[in-house]
Amino acid sequence: MNITLYRKYRPQNFDEIAGQEFVLRAIKNSLRENKLSHAYLFTGPRGVGKTTIARLIAKGVNCLNSEDVTDNPCGECENCREISQGISMDMIEIDAASNRGIDEIRELKEKINYQPVKGRKKIYIIDEVHMLTKEAFNALLKTLEEPPSHVIFILATTEIDKIPDTVISRCQRYDFLPIDKEDIKKLLKNVAEKENITIDDASLDLIYRKSEGSARDSFSIFEQVVSNFNNEEIDITKTQNALGVVPDVILEEFLNLIRESDKEKLVDFIDKIWEDGLIIETFLKDFSYYLKEQFKKKTDLPVNFLLDAISAIFFTLNEFKYEEDKRLLGYVLIHELYKNQKNNSQSINSSETVSSFDKNYIKEVSSDIYEKVISQISKNPKIASLASTAETQEKENMEKAQKSESTTKDYDISIFSKNWEKVLLGIRKESVMLGALVIESFPDRVENGVLHIRFPKEQKFHSEQILLPEKKAKIEKVINHICNSDITIHTFLESENSQNEEDKFMQNAIKFFGGEILEKK
Repeated sequence: MNITLYRKYRPQNFDEIAGQEFVLRAIKNSLRENKLSHAYLFTGPRGVGKTTIARLIAKGVNCLNSEDVTDNPCGECENCREISQGISMDMIEIDAASNRGIDEIRELKEKINYQPVKGRKKIYIIDEVHMLTKEAFNALLKTLEEPPSHVIFILATTEIDKIPDTVISRCQRYDFLPIDKEDIKKLLKNVAEKENITIDDASLDLIYRKSEGSARDSFSIFEQVVSNFNNEEIDITKTQNALGVVPDVILEEFLNLIRESDKEKLVDFIDKIWEDGLIIETFLKDFSYYLKEQFKKKTDLPVNFLLDAISAIFFTLNEFKYEEDKRLLGYVLIHELYKNQKNNSQSINSSETVSSFDKNYIKEVSSDIYEKVISQISKNPKIASLASTAETQEKENMEKAQKSESTTKDYDISIFSKNWEKVLLGIRKESVMLGALVIESFPDRVENGVLHIRFPKEQKFHSEQILLPEKKAKIEKVINHICNSDITIHTFLESENSQNEEDKFMQNAIKFFGGEILEKK
């Protein structure tokens, strides 16, 4: 029967473990001196050895070829073999993701009173323990604090922040780190040699990068690459093709366009790679790594530019991870890159200082790039339908607001106008895309608890977009927080109300000063 490389080459003793030196030292010392804790908590990323070391503890405790607990289990006795195969009756592995309720924990509490069958102690390994319910954790507390003398608990988790403090305090905690590059490459080279596989060093570097320091992931990725090229020598080009990695030549082209400051070509470039089938998120992540590699090379790219660009990429990926049209991630990145180029103390090709929030520049970026976004997403019938629905809903809300005029508090418009720059900054912090939408807006008046926001007549799309329920709620939240108000918003274009507002101003002036209109110019 064929088994995966990760299972085939899973460490069978402590000396085969890659990395985790401090964890290994402490565990081996406690086994050697027979000073084991009654409960352990292993936390760290996936695939870095938490469950493997838990199994090795079980071997060290129950090895039949040792007179006592040992840090060097034989791996050959009946107990060691059964533990390796996962069939030992004295080592019970529980997946908390599928056994997370209080009933399962109660059942466990009943079983732990039974003595070990063949070994010295019963080892309970609870994997992904953070998945337990609150009630299950509470039921486990007393058992963790005072378990039977023949029981050892080993809890493993990738999300330590979800473990109650009361549980953490009852365990001996060990933090596992991602495995470093050289250790992963050493493991893979050893496997390649034993499996008669020829693979170059650059490919191993790429596999490590994709694994993010996880031994299990690196084995899985390695096996994926190898399965594509049976009995062939594997070089970096083949590895990139097998993993769907963006070639350096494409990343270099994108970087050159950024340096040329050709925004239109950049947007067209994003469109092209999207049409060619590249996944935009993958492209952006690969581009961030490509930029990181520039630190190692003697390039004329300023350090600040590289840092800002990498930061902008991950900001974009996080901020717009739920966006359906993934091309927008590329557009927002372009927006961020040029904003940073203008505002940063060191631009791409010069070291001139420009550090303040430049509203005029963002207007320029908005008109240069954001209109391209509009031209793409306004063609989407789903978005157009949403905008139409939002407009209809807003009209209904306005009618309701007018009916409740007697109970609605009005605010002086100056509260909003004097704080509008802060509002724009707040909206931009909430979302770069929203910030681009409202950058040329201005508060016009407040009527019946509704703030009417004015937009230039050519920005109909902008005014409709911010009335979509999710965007509208975010903007209202920012406004009400900064202005200490409780309003909803409505938008209009300058051409709609400019004449009415002028007449209204004139009538107020006549009423205040007295007199009549002789001539309007």
